[in-house]
Amino acid sequence: MPKLTPPRTVLEIAARLEEAGFEAWCVGGAVRDALLGHPHLDWDLATSATPPEVRHLFGSRRTIPVGIDFGTVGVLDAEGTMHEVTTFRRDVKTDGRHAEVEFGVSLDDDLARRDFTINAIAYSPSKDELRDPFGGRADLDRRVVRAVGDAEARMREDRLRALRAIRFASRFEFGIEPTTFAAIRTSAPLLNRLSAERVKQELEKTMDQVRWPSQALSLWAETGALATLVPSLASIDAHTIAALDCLAMPGTEHRPQRRLNRLAVLFLELPDDKRSLALAALKFSRQETSWISELGAAWRSAGAEIEAVARGVDKADDRRVRVWVSGIGRLHIGGFLRVASALWYARASGERSPSETPGKDQRRRLAGEGPIAKDMRSRVQSLYRRLLRSAYRDPLTISDLAIDGEDLQREGIPRGPLLGKILNALLERVLEDPSRNTPDWLLQEAKRLHREWKGESGA
Repeated sequence: MPKLTPPRTVLEIAARLEEAGFEAWCVGGAVRDALLGHPHLDWDLATSATPPEVRHLFGSRRTIPVGIDFGTVGVLDAEGTMHEVTTFRRDVKTDGRHAEVEFGVSLDDDLARRDFTINAIAYSPSKDELRDPFGGRADLDRRVVRAVGDAEARMREDRLRALRAIRFASRFEFGIEPTTFAAIRTSAPLLNRLSAERVKQELEKTMDQVRWPSQALSLWAETGALATLVPSLASIDAHTIAALDCLAMPGTEHRPQRRLNRLAVLFLELPDDKRSLALAALKFSRQETSWISELGAAWRSAGAEIEAVARGVDKADDRRVRVWVSGIGRLHIGGFLRVASALWYARASGERSPSETPGKDQRRRLAGEGPIAKDMRSRVQSLYRRLLRSAYRDPLTISDLAIDGEDLQREGIPRGPLLGKILNALLERVLEDPSRNTPDWLLQEAKRLHREWKGESGA
């Protein structure tokens, strides 16, 4: 067994509990990850002490009642990091979303209420003892996710467990034990009982933790969970799911943006109305919804044209580049190309080159590392440099024009829809030729357009 070495600060909390006559065991993901040899910072404990006893022992300044009704008290270690200390408990009643718990039970009773065997392992630092009543260590060795006890009952107790099983299996590249998988399928039509916040959180954890999120989303689709939770994605195609693997896994740096880019892939090709409804139903924030919607608008207006250039079947002159950048927006160039190119790479990787053996290193190929996608990648990088140069050099928006609405009003063009139409037309002409962006040329063209359109508008 790998040596389990909880941080010194966690050992101090456990020792304090045991000195006061209580049991103290490290539990949960930290134990699982340590046995797998993975780093884990969130060490939590289970104890025979009740929440009031924990709060009395560590004092009000070091404790936070994060889930007092469920037996959980947050205890701040010597460095100010919070660790959840939870009283041994068992479920008395549950509705698939919330549980009523009972305290005063044993450690084994507490482990029996947990979701999967790999999460039902406890470790005593003082005794150097591993408590594993449900064979979680063997399932780690077998690389399998298995429900504790009756799989159907575990899913009924908390419907989120179906999604957690998929995430764990995908994160660790494990299989799902057949009875557990069958229970997930059975649970899928009932997942609409979950709150939107819990579903979104599970999606975000998947994007943050899973190197190959296409595995997880494929299982969401296969089990029926996706159709229940996000009906607009029920018919999502394999290339869109594969595109998730073409985006960098979020690390500690830029995590929110990288996570959002992965999520954007799922919704990019939906019609605007369906995308808006889906994002609203999942409780995406206004900022997140705006980002994904703006990428969707850019995809709809320029995605196909830019993909043709990325594939090498078309070329782009400077005018087209300016038009694309104007439509995408200066601040969205990097995000758009990252998300759009993920879809392009996935599509290209699905096309086998003559020298590539079918099935050879399929995951890397579908993650945009096949020969066709690699060839495309160099063209995308070249195109990105062109788009970026244009973004910093060229006039691309109405605010970049050498004149504004007040200048036009001084020339006798009144405020109103026609003035806005003229400004947009001037921008189109400047996108065609940036040398036109001078006050003299623009004013002359504006007056010409005003004379031409004045009669048509009835002004």
